[in-house]
Amino acid sequence: MAEKDLSEKLLEEYDDVFADIVNVLLFHGKREVKEEELAETGTESQYKADDSVLHAQERDVAKYWKKGKIRLALYGLENQTGIDTDMPMRVLNYDGMSYRSQLLKKRKERYPVITLVLYFGTDGKWKKPLSLYEVFSVPEELKEYINDYKINVFNIAYLSEEQVNMFTSDFKIVADYFVQKRKNGKYKPSSDVIRHVDAILKFMAVFTGDQRYFNEAMQKKMQTGGIQTMDKVIDDYIDLGVQRGIKQGMDRGRKDVIRSLCKKKSPEEVADLLDLSVEEVLEIIKE
Repeated sequence: MAEKDLSEKLLEEYDDVFADIVNVLLFHGKREVKEEELAETGTESQYKADDSVLHAQERDVAKYWKKGKIRLALYGLENQTGIDTDMPMRVLNYDGMSYRSQLLKKRKERYPVITLVLYFGTDGKWKKPLSLYEVFSVPEELKEYINDYKINVFNIAYLSEEQVNMFTSDFKIVADYFVQKRKNGKYKPSSDVIRHVDAILKFMAVFTGDQRYFNEAMQKKMQTGGIQTMDKVIDDYIDLGVQRGIKQGMDRGRKDVIRSLCKKKSPEEVADLLDLSVEEVLEIIKE
């Protein structure tokens, strides 16, 4: 799970990807948030508990959105591949720490905090609590005194085709992958150009368990600028497999010839004939 979390963060930390996610999920595709308007912010919040010890909490990804001199907002992304029953309490905790940090600053600037929970499950939509009221039982007569707190969960695998096509960053590849896996159980790569090749290939390798997306050969091609689209990744891997298959076939054929010769000649004679060492011939006979 930690490896998946890291691969998600690696991609979403790019400003263009972060802005794209917010624009599609919150603004329905309108380009409201520009990547140049985003500023880095620490994902870790600190607080003192009853034990007087300083504790730390960390979001997955968080950024400030600075628009002019008036509006300042903090968006946090929380990635989930498994369903967390306590997610409303977790989000409340994260958001609360973000608001508390504003109180501790000397500046009087105040801004809202928005957290998006991205759920990548393909076996069904998020079915666990979406608010505090759903986490525990609240007596009806006490509801007016207990503040509820809802969370914003987005089921990535259940986005519509129209929504997927709204993405303009590499997250479109991610969304398309999960939607296809949910619908068909398999993935047919698109010809969309990849901007952050390293991050997207690591993401695909971790989530699919398929090393076609991030093996040594792919890394070499990536370094030379030879990878630009997901379908090219697969095509290159197939070509590599064909080349390996031919080499393996040649090796098997060569060994068959050596074994046949050894039925009529001594290992020493076969080694001399094929310019091999006697040890190599004997090793092949033993296989």
